[in-house]
Amino acid sequence: MTNKNRKVDGFLRQVKEWNEEYVELRNIVLACGLTEEFKWMHPCYTFGGKNIVLIHGFKEYCALLFHKGVLLQDTHEILIQQTENVQAARQIRFSNVQEIFEMEHVLKSYIYEAIEVEKTGLKVKRDTEITISEELQNKFDEIPALKTAFEALTPGRQRAYILYFSQAKQMKTRQLRVEKYVEHILNGKGMND
Repeated sequence: MTNKNRKVDGFLRQVKEWNEEYVELRNIVLACGLTEEFKWMHPCYTFGGKNIVLIHGFKEYCALLFHKGVLLQDTHEILIQQTENVQAARQIRFSNVQEIFEMEHVLKSYIYEAIEVEKTGLKVKRDTEITISEELQNKFDEIPALKTAFEALTPGRQRAYILYFSQAKQMKTRQLRVEKYVEHILNGKGMND
C-alpha cells in the first residue's frame, strides 16, 4: 500500500494502547482506496479532500468514526452516536482485534457506502436550533458588544458555549460560566482557543 502517511506511521510507532487494532483498521481502510492523513492527532481518511473516517481510541474501546455516519443505512445496526450532542458522526466500536477481523467485510461495506455518500454530495442536516440561557441573555443586555461578538462566532463555537453554559444545573454556576468566558467571546475566541 503506497498511500500510507508517514505521520500515521510515526503515530503507530508511539501508541501503546490499541496498536494492533489501529493497524488492522488502517489496513482495512486503506484497502478501500482512501487517502491517509493525520488530523486531530489521529489517522484520518479522506476522499477527494473530504473526511470519511477517523481511527481513534478511548479507555474502554477503539473506534472507526464515520464523519457523516448519520447518513449511512446502518443495516447491521452497529453505528453508535458518541454523545447526545454529536449530530453527524457515528462510531463502530471495538474492544479487541478479533472483533475487527470478524467484521472486515462489514466494515468495508460501510466505508464504501460512506464514500458513495460523499460522491453524491449528501449533506447532514444540522440542528441549528439553539436556546440562549437567561444568564447569557442577561449578559448580552448588560454588554451589547458581547452579543455582537457572540453572533460573529462560528455556529460550532456558539453551540459549544451555549451547551456548556446551559448544562450547569444551578443558576449561580451558569452565571459564573458565562462570566468566565466574556473576554474570550469579546476577543472572538471559542472555548478552547
